[in-house]
Amino acid sequence: MKRALITGISGQDGSYLAELLLDKGYEVFGMVRRASVDKFERITHLMDRIQLVQGDLLDQFSLIAALEKTEPAEVYNLAAQSFVPTSWAQPVLTSEFTAVGVTRLLESVRLVNNKIKFYQASSSEMYGKVRETPQNELTPFYPRSPYGVSKAYGHYITVNYRESYDMFAVSGILFNHESPRRGLEFVTRKVTDGVAKIKKGKAKELRLGNLDARRDWGFAGDYVEAMYLMLQQSEPDDYVVATGEAHTVERLVEVAFSHVGLNWKDYVKIDPAFIRPAEVDLLIGDSAKARQKLGWKPKVSFEKMIQMMVDADLERV
Repeated sequence: MKRALITGISGQDGSYLAELLLDKGYEVFGMVRRASVDKFERITHLMDRIQLVQGDLLDQFSLIAALEKTEPAEVYNLAAQSFVPTSWAQPVLTSEFTAVGVTRLLESVRLVNNKIKFYQASSSEMYGKVRETPQNELTPFYPRSPYGVSKAYGHYITVNYRESYDMFAVSGILFNHESPRRGLEFVTRKVTDGVAKIKKGKAKELRLGNLDARRDWGFAGDYVEAMYLMLQQSEPDDYVVATGEAHTVERLVEVAFSHVGLNWKDYVKIDPAFIRPAEVDLLIGDSAKARQKLGWKPKVSFEKMIQMMVDADLERV
């Protein structure tokens, strides 16, 4: 039975990836940080099928111990400080987790068993102030946040280890991907949660920032399949994973409110507090390489995904 170790297993992507690998017959281990309060709600339904080990991207020795204990054939590094606004408030901590943490994990893999296949979660935020549209694997990076800068470091250190130590190390440059398991602080989930609360009479308005920002939004359940496929190839390489369609935040709001029969203009208020110090205006990915070489393509449409999220939040509220 093939073994996989997922860092960040309790997050949105980690939970969907764990489900996928379990369905494919893997023995799945999840690395989690020691905390006084466990936040495992996304993986509660999997707890009898997965094994958790303690480890921390800030602690090199814990990473080595986790690898020695689990002996994985594949490592998926999904753990990070992944919320862009927080990266402005905590830029040093963000870089410790999201940049240097990748180096610690790669170095641990190299020391324990350099034949382990390694997946790094790169991000479209690395493109930032985009140099070309759409963005592909060769588009230069111009990150516009401490998070984007940290992800660019993590991306390049993965390439460096691949080329320096002949390791099977790949980066998936994933554009925005959402689901009912998305954190409440992210704009898609903030909108769908807000719509559910307004519909149920528990809120009267929804405060947002820049409605003109455009993003390439896909479904997280589709995107973890691309992660898996990258580690099944004969040669390691980096891939953009995206839908190739861009939607504004305003369109997101419109789809969500109309799904419950409401006019968004009656409830949405613009709040300058939610405007980024340096905005990323347009991200749209060219996933031609992933479609051709991996045979991957997104299955869930933008509208279907938002409606799915609204329905889940209605049920929860």
